[in-house]
Amino acid sequence: MSAANGIRAKNDKRLDEVQSLLEANAHLNDTERLEELLSKLSMYFNILSDEDRDYVQAARYAIDEQVDWSK
Repeated sequence: MSAANGIRAKNDKRLDEVQSLLEANAHLNDTERLEELLSKLSMYFNILSDEDRDYVQAARYAIDEQVDWSK
């Protein structure tokens, strides 16, 4: 596996975890794990797909504005 593929695989796992946490509305109570994941994803923002970048930005908005993700 090349380094780029390894990074993509790790980012995919991080994005999956972000999605799980948001769907559980974890960001309304404790944002520590989400902040950690978003920080790591931000380091690779330039290699994320447009869709993944949009999702990271939406996650950031949900945390900042305390948006209920289930609505």
